[in-house]
Amino acid sequence: MQPVNPDEYHTQLTQKIRQLREDFQTLQLPDIEVHESPTIHYRMRAEFRIWHEQQRAHYAMNHPGEKNTYIIEDFPAGSRLINTLMPPLLEAINASEVLSRRLFSAEFLTTLSGDALITLIYHKPLDSEWQTAARDLQTQLGVTVIGRSRKQKIVLQRDYVQETLQVANRDYHYQQMESSFTQPNAEVNQKMLNWALERSRGCGGDLLELYCGNGNFTCVLAQQFERVLATEISKLSVRSAEHNLNANQVDNVSIVRMSSEELTEALNGVRPFRRLRDIDLQGYGFTTVFVDPPRAGLDEGTLRLTQRFDYIIYISCNPKTLRENLETLSDTHDIKHFAVFDQFPYTQHLECGVFLSKKVPV
Repeated sequence: MQPVNPDEYHTQLTQKIRQLREDFQTLQLPDIEVHESPTIHYRMRAEFRIWHEQQRAHYAMNHPGEKNTYIIEDFPAGSRLINTLMPPLLEAINASEVLSRRLFSAEFLTTLSGDALITLIYHKPLDSEWQTAARDLQTQLGVTVIGRSRKQKIVLQRDYVQETLQVANRDYHYQQMESSFTQPNAEVNQKMLNWALERSRGCGGDLLELYCGNGNFTCVLAQQFERVLATEISKLSVRSAEHNLNANQVDNVSIVRMSSEELTEALNGVRPFRRLRDIDLQGYGFTTVFVDPPRAGLDEGTLRLTQRFDYIIYISCNPKTLRENLETLSDTHDIKHFAVFDQFPYTQHLECGVFLSKKVPV
C-alpha cells in the first residue's frame, strides 16, 4: 500500500522523470511529453484482504515487502465509486454471517462511466444460501456481485463492467472483464489513447498490433489505417476485443489468437499456422507496428520483426526493458516522440510511449 499525499505528487513525478532521463542518457531522446495523473481517486480497480478481528470484518492491505497487515479505513487512491461502495459493502458483510464467514478478499472493478462490479472470494464452497444473500447485496448496493472460491465462480448477473472513454471528442465503449487485464488508471488511459491516435496520423497503409488485449488501443487506432491485423494470446481478451470492436462499429480489424513469437514465425515463413488459414498475410501493406508488451519487453525475434516497419508505436510498462529494446531499435529507427504517463502515482513506476520512424538512408 502506497501512501497518497497530493502535496508531494509533483515533486515525486519530477524525481521519476529525472531518473528516467538519467537511465536513457545514452539515447538521443526528443523533449519528453509528461502526462500527469489525478492526484487522488485514480485507480479503477482495488483488491483488499478481509481481516477478521473480534467478530468484525475489516478491509486490510500489506505494505510492499512487509508481512504486517494494516486495516484500511479509506482508500484515496481508489476511484470515487470504490470509496462510495466500501462502507456499505463492509456494513452488509458484517450484518450477514452468510456473507462474512470465511470471506478472504474483496475486489472492486469500476469505470469512469459509473459501472461497478464486486468480487467476493471465499475459503468455503458457495451454496444457494450465499447466492440469495449476494442477490440481496446486489440490490442494496446497485452493483454486480460475483462469488469465487476454490474451483467455483458464481456469476449472478454478469462478469464484466461497461466503460466509456473519450478520445478526440469521440466516445469509445468497452466491455471490461472481471478477471482480465484493463488499464487501472482510466484518466491516464484516455491520455495514452489520445497520444497514440495523434502519433498514428499520417502513417497510412495497414497496421500490425501485437498484444492487443481487449482492444483498448485497437478500437481507437483502426480509423487511421486501411486494415489492422491484431494478435492476442488470451482467449478471454480476444473475446472481449471482438465484442469491443463490434460495439464501436470497427470493421477493418482481424484478430488472431497467437503470441508475438508465433506471428513472427508466420511472417518469416518458418511454419504455417491453422489459425491463420483465413488470413492473407502477404496481402497486407503494413507500414506501422503497434506494440504494448508485458514487462519483459520484446523478445529478440519480435524486436527484429518490428525493425522492418516504417513506423513503430511502442507503449511500455517497464522503462528498463524499453531502454534495452530501444538500444536495438535505434540502429534502424529515429525516436521522434517520447512520452511518459503516470499510471501509478506515488510509486517508482512510469508508463512510456515512444514513436519511432525508420532512418532515411544517407
